[in-house]
Amino acid sequence: MKFNKALLALTISALMLSACGDTEEKDGSLLDGSMENASGINDASTNGLNSDSGFNGSEMGGSGAYGSGAYGSNNAGANNLGPEFSDPSSPLSKRTIYFMLDSSQVQQDFVPVIAAHSQYLLANPSQRVILEGHTDERGSREYNIALGEQRAKSVANMMKIQGVSESQLEIVSYGEEKPAAYGNDEAAWEQNRRVVIDYQGK
Repeated sequence: MKFNKALLALTISALMLSACGDTEEKDGSLLDGSMENASGINDASTNGLNSDSGFNGSEMGGSGAYGSGAYGSNNAGANNLGPEFSDPSSPLSKRTIYFMLDSSQVQQDFVPVIAAHSQYLLANPSQRVILEGHTDERGSREYNIALGEQRAKSVANMMKIQGVSESQLEIVSYGEEKPAAYGNDEAAWEQNRRVVIDYQGK
């Protein structure tokens, strides 16, 4: 029953966030495809963020990545996590949140996954996670670093609404630099548009 209330609260929160937006300043080019031609996704010669934006990959730390891809795994044995992390019927076994093209809005299918991880973090206050934002290869490097960060912030905001302490959350963006799947087609790109929840241990 407690989980159902948390799930309902998280769903309502997600809808409010998507309807109202948040109060942080955001670059207009990061708002869910609202500036498609300026995003650098469809036109390689145009960047949503100019090359003087100050982002560089060395400023962003972190570790791990997605599934069984080239950069790590969602191995439940890592960091002494419980058996629920390897149970396919548990939402805790899913630690990758996917996004649509040029969007930082969490897909509704992944709201229950975020709710489950939020409840786990609330019950285990010494546990920390890194929220790793990733993008597909389209768009400029600077734009993708910024979009990956916005995706990680979206997940963090949903967790904080559920009561997770900010001290338990770290945000990192890799942009396009650590793909889960290689390829120049939609099948690969959709696997790369993600946030990975990487547990750091107690």
